[in-house]
Amino acid sequence: MDHSADVEKTAGTVEILSRSSSAEKASEPVAPIPIPPKLVRWNQRIENLSGFEARGITRVLPDQRHAASAFGYIQMALLWFSANISANNLAVGMLGPLLFELGFLDSAMCSVFGIFVGSAVTAYMSIWGAQSGNRTMEHPWSNMPEQIVARYFMGYWPAKIACFLNMVLMVGYGTIDCIIGGQILSAVSGGSMSLIVGIVIVALVSWVVAVFGMSIFHVYERWAWIPQLIVLLILIGSAGPSFNASLPNAVQGSARTASRLSFFSLQLSVPVSWAAAASDFYVYYPESTKRPLVFLMTFTGLSLAFILVNLIGIGLASGVATNPAWEAANDVSSGTLILAGFDGLLPRGGGFGKFCGVIVALGVISNNIPGTYAAALGCQVLGRYGKMVPRYLWVCVVVLVYFICAAAGRDHLYAIFQNFLALMGYWVMIFVAIVVEEHLLFRRRRRSPRLPRGFDWTAWEDQKRLPLGIAALIAFLVGWAGAIVGMHQTWYVGPVAESVGGADIGTWLGVAFAGVLFPPLRFLELKKFGR
Repeated sequence: MDHSADVEKTAGTVEILSRSSSAEKASEPVAPIPIPPKLVRWNQRIENLSGFEARGITRVLPDQRHAASAFGYIQMALLWFSANISANNLAVGMLGPLLFELGFLDSAMCSVFGIFVGSAVTAYMSIWGAQSGNRTMEHPWSNMPEQIVARYFMGYWPAKIACFLNMVLMVGYGTIDCIIGGQILSAVSGGSMSLIVGIVIVALVSWVVAVFGMSIFHVYERWAWIPQLIVLLILIGSAGPSFNASLPNAVQGSARTASRLSFFSLQLSVPVSWAAAASDFYVYYPESTKRPLVFLMTFTGLSLAFILVNLIGIGLASGVATNPAWEAANDVSSGTLILAGFDGLLPRGGGFGKFCGVIVALGVISNNIPGTYAAALGCQVLGRYGKMVPRYLWVCVVVLVYFICAAAGRDHLYAIFQNFLALMGYWVMIFVAIVVEEHLLFRRRRRSPRLPRGFDWTAWEDQKRLPLGIAALIAFLVGWAGAIVGMHQTWYVGPVAESVGGADIGTWLGVAFAGVLFPPLRFLELKKFGR
């Protein structure tokens, strides 16, 4: 996938000038926004840099895609594996014993099964990229020839809500990645490097790769997993003897059940967070790409990566109670605890252990890059003027935002994990429930003369051939109401969550409310409007 630069440049500049296509003729044109000629020339010079991605949210047409190959399928799995064997996911695993007070076995079981469910959801959402050539959360503006995926399920305007929430999600993960990476780098230096400097390093490297786009991103992810995997295996060998696999639950009865469900939901939320952007990275695959293989490769890459790092994180957390050095390290930060795991190497605290710590810290960049890329595309989606700004400038804005958030929240990492991840998981699962029902209940069979079987990807601009989105919007909002009454967060506990012992069941109530309400509303929408 590293040959996309030439194709991307043929798409023209970053949509700062209006264009036309045969599909555009079905709608009224919108006058282009005048851009100063000097700005246009300056932008074109930047885009002509070698390896630079000029394409923003423009649809990738079938004749602009790469030929199918066995390596292409393998790279799907490598992409997700490389992006997720990172330190931020190690820290998520630690929450089982340290925050939810579960034993090793309970934490491991909740983690593995939560990851399986979350990875399956994201793998399902990934199949639309090659089929349509569209980014999942793309949103075209009037006479500019792009399609979207979310718009075929949510409707023209409601899809913007999902797009905005996805941007918040990606920025939030960027914040977490910067904090974790900064903590480890600071610990490696023995405190001589401040946490802020570590955050700057992670943000800066993420910015460089995300600015150049998918071409350099695929090359980076193709190889970045190798040193990460080697170092994680070294960590297992070094820290493994101190893992307490017999650690019992510190909570019993209804409190244990609540902790199990909450940690399971949290583990599910992490791989699910990729669902809203999963197809973004497959738009250069041909339309003939086999959907079962896309699902399988995505699921394999996600699940293997998350299970590996989360079990290591659970092992590190299980040893805190019996290893005084680890307990002291955990009191400083989760990044310091990760570095302490290398103390089993000889000589203790030597240079090789610190070198491994640096590799782990820089590994969060692999996780940060795709989120930064997706958030920048989302900025172009939200409106006509946002689309006028080149993607690489939006990357700068996104990196600046999560750098500021990381600097401000650097001392509250666990609170961010506990509240932010679960909160964002609510809306993604509600959105996925609507997508699944629209696909399976209404698109597999022709429910209306004006609603074709399957999806007509040429209808990207014709609002008369797209859902109005009334049913989806109502179901989405009602689903959120269900999530609110079932959530258990530091700042709010819903009445239903309180009645079941404090378990966070917001995800499940949100999915249930939206899943039950959407089919009848969609049926009425089709009956009334035919689309």
